[in-house]
Amino acid sequence: MAGPGRDTRGIIDAPGLLSRVHFRTRQPAPGLRPHLEHYWLIDWDLPEPYTSYVVPHPSVHLVFQQDESEAGPAGRADVFGIVRGLFTRHLEGRGRVCGVKFRPGAFRPFAPRWPVSAWTGRQVPAGEVLPAPPVRPVLGPCDEDARVAALDAYLLPLVPPPDPRAVQATALVGLARTDRTLLRADALARAGGLSARSLQRLFSTYVGVGPKWVILRHRIHEALQRAAADPEPDWATLAADLGYSDQAHLVRDFTATVGAPPSAFASHG
Repeated sequence: MAGPGRDTRGIIDAPGLLSRVHFRTRQPAPGLRPHLEHYWLIDWDLPEPYTSYVVPHPSVHLVFQQDESEAGPAGRADVFGIVRGLFTRHLEGRGRVCGVKFRPGAFRPFAPRWPVSAWTGRQVPAGEVLPAPPVRPVLGPCDEDARVAALDAYLLPLVPPPDPRAVQATALVGLARTDRTLLRADALARAGGLSARSLQRLFSTYVGVGPKWVILRHRIHEALQRAAADPEPDWATLAADLGYSDQAHLVRDFTATVGAPPSAFASHG
């Protein structure tokens, strides 16, 4: 079962994390791919504690975790709504995580009683949102294929009926990621044939954050990726490439999101 490899966009100091943990992504079963981006698997056995930092994507995650410091021997499953700020995770000892990354907009049909904004900024026991998640079958096997098979077996029966609004929300988030000319929420609304208010309602219900946040987050991810590839990037040129009126606005948004200015990240990342 071939996987799509590593998706490290948004991870701050990805080389530092990858040198300490075994991280990989895997494709779900074909019937799940319209709804899920991928599964992500992490195992670690650390002689010293390590803290990882991630600039989150506009996605909801279902996370199975077994961690000596937190989850206990049996493990647990939680739904993680979108984190608006920097996501910080302290790793120590031995642990295992099996995560499910839903496509932006695609989680709501699995839990239609609530708008996705109800989970934003929250970590909720998965059993309060989804039918009895199989913690032991997912976390127990040493064999990676067996873990992926357990996730498929759990999620395939939960696949919801088609929801055109979920499809629309997913498409608009994708458009915000790929079309650099869409710098404002009203431009994204026009591209989707929606009023600004309708776009806000769609994103609140299906994505969990507003369109302006999504546009900004994708620009910060691009800036992080450029900085990781070039330790001394031309920030003025990058600001222009990302649609900023000047470098100062990029520096402001970058610092607010990452917690340090681009110069500090470039020096130490």
